[in-house]
Amino acid sequence: MVKKKNTDTSEEKILAAARKVFLEKGMAGARMQDIADEAGINKALLHYYFRSKDKLFETIFAETSSRFIPRMNQILDADIPLFEKIGMFCEAYISQMQQNPYIVLFIMNEANKHPESFLHRMWGGEKKPHIKKLVKQLEEEIKKGTIKKVNPMHLLISMMSLCAFPFIAKPIWQYLYEMDDKAYQDFLEQRKKEVPRFILESIKK
Repeated sequence: MVKKKNTDTSEEKILAAARKVFLEKGMAGARMQDIADEAGINKALLHYYFRSKDKLFETIFAETSSRFIPRMNQILDADIPLFEKIGMFCEAYISQMQQNPYIVLFIMNEANKHPESFLHRMWGGEKKPHIKKLVKQLEEEIKKGTIKKVNPMHLLISMMSLCAFPFIAKPIWQYLYEMDDKAYQDFLEQRKKEVPRFILESIKK
């Protein structure tokens, strides 16, 4: 039992260190030696628990997905007005990406390299986004005349793109606007209000 406890403790220490290093340096910039140094262990022990940086990142990604996807589904399934739901969705999406900014590029790369296997791991079973209720709400609001006739697929893509793109383009915008990391975080906080405002103004009659 003691051995199992030590193993769990070591793995948690490695995962905590990896999250910090991935957050600071991104997936591409992080090295196994950086993670070992942050965890206070030697590289050989790190490789004993996780054979490669990719395997370590996949473990962290699985943990993040297990929290992120249920939260988004909770919002999509909620019995709340459409406009409020759009605002909550965008705010939660951006907040999750702030905590794990390297996730966006990882998803894009893996989804394009191994679409079927990756999406099955990510969205297998009940984890798939619950979009039916949102689509139904859109259809009901269109019939009421409160919003314009919109294609739900285009609306969802617009919402997700407006939330995710700032994380993909962070180096570009920081360079163009000469923003340090704190200024960029302030900008992301503004996006939590700006994105839903932009979306709602585009669909309201």
